[in-house]
Amino acid sequence: MKTIKHQYFDGERPLYESRDLRIERVRIGEGESGLKESRRIEAVDCEFEGKYVIWECEDAECRNCHFATSDRAPLWYNRNLRMYDCLIDAPKAFREVNGLILERIRITDGAETFWYCRNGQLTDIEIEGGTYAFMHAASIRIRNMRLIGKYVFQYAKDIEIRHAVIDTKDAFWESENCIVYDSDIKGEYLGWYSRNLRLVRCRISGTQPLCYCQNLILEDCVLAPDADRAFEKSTFAIR
Repeated sequence: MKTIKHQYFDGERPLYESRDLRIERVRIGEGESGLKESRRIEAVDCEFEGKYVIWECEDAECRNCHFATSDRAPLWYNRNLRMYDCLIDAPKAFREVNGLILERIRITDGAETFWYCRNGQLTDIEIEGGTYAFMHAASIRIRNMRLIGKYVFQYAKDIEIRHAVIDTKDAFWESENCIVYDSDIKGEYLGWYSRNLRLVRCRISGTQPLCYCQNLILEDCVLAPDADRAFEKSTFAIR
């Protein structure tokens, strides 16, 4: 594997179609598509500032990297993407990623991220400003997450969440086969029009939750006093 250390790149596609490449303490500055269409790449202690930096890549790994606010939509259309201990300030960070492992990741602008992502494992995740996060996501497993936003997990399928704080409005609208364990869910209009939503040992707060649900299951859950007008037009079981 070739290694590049302590270098600066900018402009259009500076490392386009790289193969078997490791970059350490590299800064990719102003420009677009820095590592687009690459295969088997590793990035360690790197700074990404240009737009669309990692697109259409396969078998990519990032450790202790920073994606700046200028790096718009940095991580789209990838296959088998692994990231550890990264800070993502870039907007619209992830979209249509198939095979995603994230551990100890902080996202400060989570609006419209994780759209159509699938086959993921996310652990120790913090997401701020997550408006419309995880729309149409599928087959995602999440553990230890703090998510602040609005309209999250809409149209999502086969999502499993454990030990989370979800502070949002209109979460899980029209979702299917989603399950949440041991979590605190805050917000209005939770789970409307969902199918097969299961909540286990969760605390639910916010007005008008869980209406128009099909096959809703609640196990050992607690509804806060403000969770009024719940379950309207829903089919559900409480255990």
